[in-house]
Amino acid sequence: MVKVVVIGGGWAGCAAALTAKKAGADVVLLEKTDMLLGCGLVGGIMRNNGRYTAAEEIKYLGGHELIEITDMCARHTNVDFPGHKHANLYDITKVEPAIRNMLFSKGIKIKFISRAADVLMESNTKIKGIVLADDSVECGDVFIETTGSTGPMGNCLRYGNGCSMCILRCPSFGPRISISYRAGIDDILGMRSDEVYGAFSGSCKLNKDSLSDEIREKLDKDGVVVLPVPEEDVNMEKLKLKVCQQYALPEYAKNVVLLDTGHAKLMTPFYPLDKLRKIPGLERARFEDPYSGGKANSIRYLSIAPRNNSMKVKGLDNLLCAGEKSGLFTGHTEAMVTGCLAGHNSVRLSLGMPLLELPRNLASGDIIAYENECIETKEGLKNRYTFAGGKYFERMKSLGLYTTDTNIIKEKIERDNLIGIYDEKLV
Repeated sequence: MVKVVVIGGGWAGCAAALTAKKAGADVVLLEKTDMLLGCGLVGGIMRNNGRYTAAEEIKYLGGHELIEITDMCARHTNVDFPGHKHANLYDITKVEPAIRNMLFSKGIKIKFISRAADVLMESNTKIKGIVLADDSVECGDVFIETTGSTGPMGNCLRYGNGCSMCILRCPSFGPRISISYRAGIDDILGMRSDEVYGAFSGSCKLNKDSLSDEIREKLDKDGVVVLPVPEEDVNMEKLKLKVCQQYALPEYAKNVVLLDTGHAKLMTPFYPLDKLRKIPGLERARFEDPYSGGKANSIRYLSIAPRNNSMKVKGLDNLLCAGEKSGLFTGHTEAMVTGCLAGHNSVRLSLGMPLLELPRNLASGDIIAYENECIETKEGLKNRYTFAGGKYFERMKSLGLYTTDTNIIKEKIERDNLIGIYDEKLV
């Protein structure tokens, strides 16, 4: 039996664990906290813009459980908000238990509060095991790093406004380490437009009970509320800080945009509380995540592994990567796309089979290859790659990759002979 060890239980790690298991591996998923999904615990946006296309590609390729669960947990469907069409907003309180139960039902072993602290090498290019914070070692045949690119606390201090007390909870559960770096491979760092490393996470959560009855009722009914910002508080420069360039639009500086994902998702990296409470209906507003949302947010894109288009890390024999660890990707759908491919390829790698690269006539294949090309340049390191907006969504449209017609998507994957590829058992 092939043993695959996935390090990091965010959306990418859950996707990788799922497809590795489907391909026939014995899978252990290591998560440093007490919950899965990482930033997905405070995210919640699916199917907006080109993510609709990518979600359907995931389904037809064989990662359908992930999309079925996020659809099932949606509080609102087919929501439009500034710059975005046909979004689903999943309930952040329901999705994690559903994903956890699905992975358990597949026979995947999940080890919570199991922080990776170092690597044990078999040779200069091959990992033997992951050393955990309690000094135990989780050995395996193939490893998949999905640790993300946020933390430890020192990075949020150095490149941001300090620890923001976000959902990742580094003070309680310890710092993230880079597995690829510990194994001898230098990380790639993303930049902001001013060439400072890293970028702020793009949204906060407000306690819905701290909002006015009118705003809360509208959120519950429509899923979105847009409130104008007082003219003296409009700050266009703030848009440059955001990791989520698909939301770096003038509307997000001139307005407060709230989305209903269980809490009220505030579409800005941080917002001074005194200014936020000047807006009618937000006089009692209180931050839920991060707790320091009036001043700061987590800093991301500080740990990216060089990889090929099959998600294998360059320079190491048995390490793959996915999610933000694999590139300047933004979003849950993007994490699922890369995670599903890495998980499937982990078993192929262990068997000596050719690794799968998704064809570029699929949005999923094109974004993986395109991001890899772009980060060879300094300008490419300043961009973010998402199906939901920015330069990549424009590319999707120009190449004819964006569609909401599920029949077109299915027919394309059938022509590529890839229907249900992630459902195939290889060992």
